[in-house]
Amino acid sequence: QVQLVESGGGLVQPGGSLRLSCAASGSLSSFYTMGWYRRAPGKQRDFIAATPRAGSPSYADSVKGRFTISRDNANNTVYLQMNSLKPEDTAVYYCYYYAALRNYWGQGTQVTVSS
Repeated sequence: QVQLVESGGGLVQPGGSLRLSCAASGSLSSFYTMGWYRRAPGKQRDFIAATPRAGSPSYADSVKGRFTISRDNANNTVYLQMNSLKPEDTAVYYCYYYAALRNYWGQGTQVTVSS
């Protein structure tokens, strides 16, 4: 089993920044992908960004140039730096961990962008 603990959500004004963190623990693989999805009110959960153990990160078009995903392999933690936030970025953000054909999800953290 893998446990994911997210932190860093909150309320921010348009144009502001937030950094989300997600720490993985438990039975971790040597090679895994971690990333983020989000679910806005009344919408489906959408892919935001992912970072594989080897290779380049990937982003949804809607966040390219504004969000940056990074990972700390020593601490099994992934971060999502969100800049130039817009009201349409308001959503619950979910961290995920994928390895060996299994996917695990965090509990979600609320991000609200509003003046």
